Amino acid sequence: HMDELGIETQVLYPTLFLRPVLQDAERERALCKSYNRWMGELWRQGQGRLRWVANPPLRLLEKTPTAVRRELELSKENGACGIFMRGLECERALGAPYFYPFWEMAAELDLPVCIHSANGSFIHHEFFAEDTSFTKFKLTVVGAFHTLLEKEIPKKFPKVRWGFVEASAQWVPYVLNDLADGFRRQGRPFPADPLAANNLWVACENTDDLAYVLRHAGEDCLMIGTDYGHHDPSTELNAIHLLRNDKRIAPEVVSKILETNPKKFYGFD
Repeated sequence: HMDELGIETQVLYPTLFLRPVLQDAERERALCKSYNRWMGELWRQGQGRLRWVANPPLRLLEKTPTAVRRELELSKENGACGIFMRGLECERALGAPYFYPFWEMAAELDLPVCIHSANGSFIHHEFFAEDTSFTKFKLTVVGAFHTLLEKEIPKKFPKVRWGFVEASAQWVPYVLNDLADGFRRQGRPFPADPLAANNLWVACENTDDLAYVLRHAGEDCLMIGTDYGHHDPSTELNAIHLLRNDKRIAPEVVSKILETNPKKFYGFD
């Protein structure tokens, strides 16, 4: 089916972990280990075309960081091309110093941080239990993007690649405008190309006004997503075909979104 859709390589993200699952660190470790081993088996069956993002046991960071690193190392050896994260993790925003050792691991292992539409905070998830998935999942991604730039985390860890997945890209101009205004009022310089300057990539969707988004995000920092296997607003199995036939976008820019940019983000040769 990937051949029919024009897809050479698919990067797989989890579904179970889109919401917070476990609070106990050792149980989380066991579940992450089980999931990562399963995905490694699928990678072998897919003969390299099914890549995936590793699920890290983040609640071990304070007490057993070496166990977290080893899990990432084993995952990379078995086909992982990124690290799955949610917009909130361990009841913390991603700008918290708690995650600094983790960002160092990501840089040293050359694994991009893939912040997916999801929520790893029991407090936040349960508070919005009666609300829509937009508030619980997508807005956490937007908030994480804002937090990382506002706290200049990418500048502190310049070798880390950061991706924001399955939340569309229509929000990018709004968030960049808010950040630029805040930096200006604080007397801090804000780069003209904030995504490229901070190693940030955003997964766009066919429903985005890409011509508008590209003016703010730049053409080197967008990549496509299909949400293959799901049936929700982010799903578009024909995303590749639709984008190739979008007359509003120059063919060379389309090639960047479909090929060049994701290859650079995920570290594909």
